[in-house]
Amino acid sequence: MTGPERIVLALDVADGVEALALARALGDSVGMLKVGLELFIAEGPALVRELGEVGPIFLDLKLNDIPNTVAGAARAAGGLGVRLLTVHALAGRHAIRAAADAIDRGRRDHPRILAVTVLTSLDGRDLAELGIGGSPEDAVLRLGALAIAAGADGLVCSPLEVAALRKALGPEVLLVVPGIRPAGAAKGDQARVASAGDAVRSGADYVVVGRPLREAADPRKVAAELVAEMDEAARST
Repeated sequence: MTGPERIVLALDVADGVEALALARALGDSVGMLKVGLELFIAEGPALVRELGEVGPIFLDLKLNDIPNTVAGAARAAGGLGVRLLTVHALAGRHAIRAAADAIDRGRRDHPRILAVTVLTSLDGRDLAELGIGGSPEDAVLRLGALAIAAGADGLVCSPLEVAALRKALGPEVLLVVPGIRPAGAAKGDQARVASAGDAVRSGADYVVVGRPLREAADPRKVAAELVAEMDEAARST
């Protein structure tokens, strides 16, 4: 995979008007559009369908509930035509399996289930406070292996764990990486970040980019710079 296809634009905005304007402004400079909790709760499935006419959708709801509820939500997401859907790995093996089983895999364009391992806003101290032992990488590897064994197609992980996951789980697992920041950019509320080039060199399939594109004076220029950085990284691996 090369070019803009790797970039997932995080539409972490408050309303559909802003989301549609941003998605249309970036156009083919990005490969996918991510709809998260804030936007989905504000605008609902209708906006997902409308955005789906602009580009493929990554529905990032981090489903974390009992298996039956997760299965129903995954089935409904399939009806919206989304490309990727997240389930939280902490929902457990049975919920992840329920989501995977609920997807109509006979359809060529069925959603692919991604498990979220450890949020990129959390560091080792946060995990200890939550009663999760070991380093963030330990937790990511443990939860990632569980999720893939339970039927997930891939994982969402920070840039710092990509290489270890790729080595542990092999080339077929889809790895989607948020926490992408250009060199010198502020971290914001992310604790574990890296550049787009570093993520690709480590084995990322997709990078999720939000603020660096949303806040840019010329977002298409920033997207083109990210593509050039990732393409160079891919050639060097």
